[in-house]
Amino acid sequence: MAGKLNFSLVSPEREVFAGLVDQVDAPGVEGDFGVLPEHAPFMTALREGPVTVFTGTARRVFTVKGGFADVNAEGLTILAEEASEVAAA
Repeated sequence: MAGKLNFSLVSPEREVFAGLVDQVDAPGVEGDFGVLPEHAPFMTALREGPVTVFTGTARRVFTVKGGFADVNAEGLTILAEEASEVAAA
């Protein structure tokens, strides 16, 4: 795997998370999906559920309530209707 994934999780109130990560798993309306560095571009709507962020052996979990995910050459951006961290491991 080459490099890191630039990931940003944004709610209407604030940027909830921003940083370089190894992988992000998210709840798409058509099923859960994972994004790694250099993933092909796509955009999808999100349903309510967990967004799991992996960096090395660390894992952080956020909950989102709707929104959109956009994967492009710069990385992954999730624009969530609501988002908050629920667990850190």
